[in-house]
Amino acid sequence: MSPAPLYSRTTISTELFPMKPTNLRLIVAGILTMIALYGCGKSENIAPAADKQKPAIVGAASADAVGKASDEGELKLSAEEIAAAGIKTSVLQSTELRAEITVTATIGANQDRFASIAPRVSGKVAKVMASLGDSVKAGQPLALIDSIEAGEAQSTYAQAVTEMTVASAAAERAEKLRADQIIPQKDALRAQADLAKARAVLRAATERRHALGLSGKSGDPSVFAVAAPFAGTVVEKKAVLGELAQPDKHLFAIADLSNVWIETNLFEKDIDKVKVGVPATVTVNAYPGQSFRGKVTYISSVMDKETRTVGARVEVPNVDGKLKLGMFASAAIQTTGAVKELMMPEDAVVLIQGQPTAFVQDGHGFASRAVQVGEKIHGQVIIKGGVRAGETIVSVGAYALKAKMLKSQISAD
Repeated sequence: MSPAPLYSRTTISTELFPMKPTNLRLIVAGILTMIALYGCGKSENIAPAADKQKPAIVGAASADAVGKASDEGELKLSAEEIAAAGIKTSVLQSTELRAEITVTATIGANQDRFASIAPRVSGKVAKVMASLGDSVKAGQPLALIDSIEAGEAQSTYAQAVTEMTVASAAAERAEKLRADQIIPQKDALRAQADLAKARAVLRAATERRHALGLSGKSGDPSVFAVAAPFAGTVVEKKAVLGELAQPDKHLFAIADLSNVWIETNLFEKDIDKVKVGVPATVTVNAYPGQSFRGKVTYISSVMDKETRTVGARVEVPNVDGKLKLGMFASAAIQTTGAVKELMMPEDAVVLIQGQPTAFVQDGHGFASRAVQVGEKIHGQVIIKGGVRAGETIVSVGAYALKAKMLKSQISAD
């Protein structure tokens, strides 16, 4: 008996696991589908990672609204944007300035128009008619004083007036009688002498009234008024109803504040630079940006041995009454020399990262330029470097350009 034939691996598999051609195609298709799905899933996981690495664009929608910085560092604005921001430009030019010295000062009253008012005779304050800060006219009564001495002077005056009237009538009558030869010449002469005596007494009584400042207009002869000698403002009041008023103690102080004195001191090194009559500009902290024009009216001839300074005075009109007595002030006094300087408005210079900066226009572009600033004079600032005469600078709207430039930089970052 012959040995049994050996079966190959393929033959055994075919017989043990019979498979039709259709089933084989389905299995192959399923395997291919799984491979495709695995590849798609892997690509979807990679895509979000790539998106996360891509930088986000911030503020791109508002870049045009705030202006764009050019490649050269200029801020480009349209004509509409310039008008909306209120930007104005001017050509930078040299200005001739007279050299000035600036000194501290104190505002005082014009002593030529200042009066301390006191009664000429003692008496009791019967009525107070003016208050502190009141504006008064020349001759306006400030208070009424009841004085025994004033009453005696008024009585003496009234008696003198009566005696004068009687003596005048007697002299006239005696002259007529003498003309008619009714009385002798000596009686007529006696009547003329009595008239002359009455005139002298009346003159003395009148002068006494004037010396005491009595007018005789009050119903009570012992009461008289103290009045303002000129139009001004009551800057001091010490009159109290019922208290004793005396000639050596003033009741009121009146000052004409339409013109004030700025009292200051000049150092020894500046005496030769300042002359009487030169212009001066006064500023006070109460009114920033505002100045008051005046002139030097006095320079003292005596030097203070301790401070090595001499007194000086600047006279300034004060029609609107803004300058108050006792205020501290700063006075810029012109000297004899003159210099040329580049100047621009203070608001045209802004701080950018701590550096004084101005904006220079070139076409529709605005470039920031670091500048060196000097002294500030009446709202203007002296420019020592960074820009040149003839360049067009932004005189109004520098702060708006600064804001637009910062916004543009933030958007670019």
